[in-house]
Amino acid sequence: MPTELPKPNLIEHEGAFLDLLAELENHADIAVDTEADSFFSYHEKVCLIQITAGGVDYLLDPLADIDIAPLGAMFADPQRRKIFHDGEYDVLLFKRNHDFEFANLFDTRVAAAALGTPNPGLASVLEDHFGVKLDKSMQRSDWSERPLSQKQIDYARLDTHYLIGLMDEQLVQLQERELVEVVAGECRRLEQLDAPPIRFQPDDWVKLKGARNLSGQQRSNLREIFALRDRLSAERDVPPFRVMNNQALLVIAQAAPKSVHALGELSGVSPRQARRIGDGVMAALADARANGPITRLPQLPAKDGTAGMSFEELELFDDLKAWRRKQAERLGFDASLVLNRHALVRLAKDAPKDVASLAATEGIVSWQVERFGEQLAERIARFRPTPESDRGKRRRR
Repeated sequence: MPTELPKPNLIEHEGAFLDLLAELENHADIAVDTEADSFFSYHEKVCLIQITAGGVDYLLDPLADIDIAPLGAMFADPQRRKIFHDGEYDVLLFKRNHDFEFANLFDTRVAAAALGTPNPGLASVLEDHFGVKLDKSMQRSDWSERPLSQKQIDYARLDTHYLIGLMDEQLVQLQERELVEVVAGECRRLEQLDAPPIRFQPDDWVKLKGARNLSGQQRSNLREIFALRDRLSAERDVPPFRVMNNQALLVIAQAAPKSVHALGELSGVSPRQARRIGDGVMAALADARANGPITRLPQLPAKDGTAGMSFEELELFDDLKAWRRKQAERLGFDASLVLNRHALVRLAKDAPKDVASLAATEGIVSWQVERFGEQLAERIARFRPTPESDRGKRRRR
């Protein structure tokens, strides 16, 4: 860390927090970042909030005896610009855990991607713009532990210290290249993100490497052990991999040990671990035998949102993706900024009939209509089904 930087202000009690809120009222630009404990906890939480305003860095400790709810007014205030770098995770975390809403957000990673930066990660961007080298050794640090170490403090404050200056430089370039609206559209999407609770999906066992090659009964074994691991993780408030790693799940599913002793002799399962979880594993395997083999793999929702689309809708979706890729190559920025995947799915499903109805599609912003409206309307028209076609018969399998 550069020695000329003054020490950050640690906000660890209610009085200091109230002083911070009052100070932030004086600033139009506020840089924000968070540190969480997903690598150490099942119930992920915000463990540290980094804030920079007026050249001063603050480290707010939400694990101290502080009610951070008043921060919500700042995040929702359209008169104050909140600067994040790759802020989607932070926004979702705040929305999910604290019900915060957002307005006037600027994401410097989005701006870097729009400007064609090959590696828009924070470390690379800060080195390019300011010659600052970030120490990445604290990325997997346990941010729920107290007190924070000096290395953690030095690392955390740099995540926001340069963001306002970075934004100022980027805005000049964005204006010169007429890309301000491109970035603004993506930032509005981030503000409006939906953040439903994260729920365990028992059929996600099929995502584990090697799961599809198991026999029917082994699949049933894996499903029950996978669910057991999640229950134990939630009870202990630790990430699932700290209970059993994925390879151990597969080994147990294949071997189906008949006793706790036999469980402890399997590769990847220690005797101590077997004693701790053995009864649960035996019960899970008994449930799997009662359930019988899984002969057909579960169908998981498509990551791109295309599950349940008709054949015609899928053809349009693929065509729009190819068109988006070519536009991104021509414009020199990331394809997601041309049209994000949510907008692609809506266009493919709704097949708007003209530019006006296209403009009314959720997720489509004004600059996209101005630049691409006619092109998109023409492409969509080619795939519009005739009245006699049956859009419901041919479904994606």
